[in-house]
Amino acid sequence: MQELIHNLGLDWKLFLAQATNFFIVLVVLKLTIYKPLLDFLAKRKKKIEEGIAKSEEADRRLHEIGEIKKNKIKEAEEEVVKIMKSAESRAKEETQRILDAAAAKEVGIMKTALEKIEAEKIAERKKLYDEAVGLMKNVIAKTVEMDPRHIDEALIEKTLKKHIPA
Repeated sequence: MQELIHNLGLDWKLFLAQATNFFIVLVVLKLTIYKPLLDFLAKRKKKIEEGIAKSEEADRRLHEIGEIKKNKIKEAEEEVVKIMKSAESRAKEETQRILDAAAAKEVGIMKTALEKIEAEKIAERKKLYDEAVGLMKNVIAKTVEMDPRHIDEALIEKTLKKHIPA
C-alpha cells in the first residue's frame, strides 16, 4: 500500500497538510460565506413564501370582493326592478285617477250642456210662442178689418187643417 502511494507520488505529510488546509478553508468559508448565504437563501425563501401567501390572500380577497360586487349589483338590479314596478303601478293608478276625474268632469260638462240646451229650447219655444201670438193677433186684427165677403171659407179651412191637427 505504501508502494502504491509512493508510485502515485503522494506524500502523506503533504497530503495531511493539504487536508488540514482544506478543512480550515472549509470551516472559514462555512462560517463566513456558506452560513450567511444559507441565511440569505432562507430569508429569500421565507419572503417568497410570504409573497405567495399574500398573493393567494389577495386573490382570495379579490374573489370575495368580486362575489360581493356581484351580489351588490344583483341587489341593486332587484331594487331597480322594484322601483320600476312601483313607479309603473303608481303611474297606472295616477292615470286611472286622471281618467276617472276626466270622466266625471265630462259627465258634469255634458249635464251642464244639456241643461243649457234645454233652457235655450224652452226660451226659443217661448219666443216662438210669443211671435206666434203676435202674428195671430195681427192676422185676427187684419181679418176683422177685412170685409167678410172677401174671405174665402175654403182658404180658411185649408189653413186650419194645415196648421191644426185633427
